[in-house]
Amino acid sequence: MAKSKEHYFDISAKLDMMEMKNAIEQAKKEVATRFDFKGVQTEIAFNEKAKTLALSSSSDSKIDALKDILLSKMIKRGLSPKSLEEVKREGISGGNVKVVYRIVDAIDRDEAKRIVKTIKDLKLKVTPAIQGDEIRVSGKKIDELQRVIVAVKELDLKAPLVFGNFQ
Repeated sequence: MAKSKEHYFDISAKLDMMEMKNAIEQAKKEVATRFDFKGVQTEIAFNEKAKTLALSSSSDSKIDALKDILLSKMIKRGLSPKSLEEVKREGISGGNVKVVYRIVDAIDRDEAKRIVKTIKDLKLKVTPAIQGDEIRVSGKKIDELQRVIVAVKELDLKAPLVFGNFQ
């Protein structure tokens, strides 16, 4: 008798930092050519080590426009807008405004527990296990694993989820 194979997939919130850098560079290029930003001091500063992104400009409306440009470039590169979480908005010298965003690239403990609880509440023959900053879901039937993916995608979470390593 052949033993049925165990299938699994991982849920994570990893962000492709190279794509993020590309999106930022594209946004900088667009801002440099846009008429509404002509003569306006703007800055997009990315700190990969600290996982932060700072936008600064002359007003809240310019910051919002800057963020919209950046989000459109991120979406075109397959990055989730949920990857940016605003941490601080402050006035800086010269009446300018600075907004700092944290780059979300991991599932926090509370969200991981919520995902696991949701999976268990489905009462399917699958096993979710938190492994560091990702969750491995295993089971014998692929269609049950696919039902888990659908259910987890419906959750309103802060983390931009990535489903990968499907085997």
